[in-house]
Amino acid sequence: MDDPILVIDAGTTSTRAMLFGLDGACHGVAQRPLSQHYPRPGWVEHDAEEIWRESLACAGAMLAKVPRVAALGITNQRETIVFWHRRTHRALAPAIVWQDRRTAAMCAKLAEQGAESLVQARTGLVLDPYFSASKIAWALDHWPQLRDAGADLCVGTVESWLIFQLTGGLHVTDATNASRTALMDIGRGRWDDELLALWGVPGAILPEIVDCAGPIGTTSADHFGPIVPITGVAGDQQAAAIGQSCLAPGDTKATYGTGAFILANTGDAPRPSAHRLLSTVAWQLEGVRSYAMEGSVFVAGALVKWLRDELGLLAAAAESDAVARSVEDCGGVHIVPAHSGLGAPHWRADARGLIAGLSLSTGRAHIVRAALEAMAHQTHDLMTAFAADGAAWQVLRIDGGMASNDWLAQDLADVLGLEVERPANVETTALGAAMLAAVGRGHFADLHEAAAMRGPVERFAPAMDAAVRERRLAGWKSALAAALR
Repeated sequence: MDDPILVIDAGTTSTRAMLFGLDGACHGVAQRPLSQHYPRPGWVEHDAEEIWRESLACAGAMLAKVPRVAALGITNQRETIVFWHRRTHRALAPAIVWQDRRTAAMCAKLAEQGAESLVQARTGLVLDPYFSASKIAWALDHWPQLRDAGADLCVGTVESWLIFQLTGGLHVTDATNASRTALMDIGRGRWDDELLALWGVPGAILPEIVDCAGPIGTTSADHFGPIVPITGVAGDQQAAAIGQSCLAPGDTKATYGTGAFILANTGDAPRPSAHRLLSTVAWQLEGVRSYAMEGSVFVAGALVKWLRDELGLLAAAAESDAVARSVEDCGGVHIVPAHSGLGAPHWRADARGLIAGLSLSTGRAHIVRAALEAMAHQTHDLMTAFAADGAAWQVLRIDGGMASNDWLAQDLADVLGLEVERPANVETTALGAAMLAAVGRGHFADLHEAAAMRGPVERFAPAMDAAVRERRLAGWKSALAAALR
């Protein structure tokens, strides 16, 4: 076997390391949970030192299984922002997580002042607490230790933090993660002075923007002994699109993890949206960017986790498949999972979750089924918005932890009226990082060659009666309208 590719996948609820062969086969996984902290309603934080510590431990466990690895790829939760000291390498404050809503008032005020048109034109994004810029601005205003660090303050997304630690001080970010900050001009591929001024963010604290594949850096001998080249980096949703081989315009994938994120390849130019979808960098190779249109749902797998951990309706997330099948329908129950506000196409940071249609006959299974049905309903809203923007889906390629649920995969096909395609390995985020690293190391000439790593797929065809579909969607629209009041 050729030397495998090592991947660090630093997610929202856990971090892990995986080994991939050049045939796409996974040869090992080490995973550790990450703690989420909720100091106030709407606030979500991570301990950046924990992210680093657990990621390093997972990588070390994988390296202990093999004599050597060819390269390292990194993928990560996007928009989460980390603050650290350039000389001590220590985190200076909690990491503010992508789900955090503390800057909702700041974003609303800027929108009232007419700033959203500038943000959309330069970044492809909307004014929302989801993106990193408002988090950085808030932190600089509220945490004096950041100002006290002066020229030694470093700020970056999670992959930037990990690369800095792994290399002993290289401060870089890849173009996909940079495109999620609301500070990058995605057409020019650089930090934008006007946006930096808008948010009050000094450019000197930010990392250098680099390609997603190539000789990005090398690990310090202090960590792994042998030096490992870092040759592939991308944000988790872009990595999943690469892992799903969404390499041609129109190719579309949906990842159902903590949240749900749909990306459609739009080719070599960003496509403006008239329906509040996002334009984003899909990848950058040799300084040339490819783009995608994106719809973001903030709560997907997090809803099943909430049912399990907070309501006690499930013993394990995998149980949701059997529980959903145990009843004929949702019994009139609809769940709008706006626990962290609503993302695309609504972008309502003030929205809150809602359970509608409860009756004395409502049981545990109806609520669980309604939670899973909400995934298809939210995806249908996005499909409608994509079509209205001229990016209609032909096939939807699904992945992520929730995608292993057969009931959910079939329900998506039924409600969307569309063929759904699921790879044998639904963890395509890590696979996409491995593909980038393999290209960056020279094992493949380009991503089209690396697509051979994807492997076989399973297909789900729509089979739902049209009248049933319409009743489902009508119930969803009524519940959604209540949540948006």
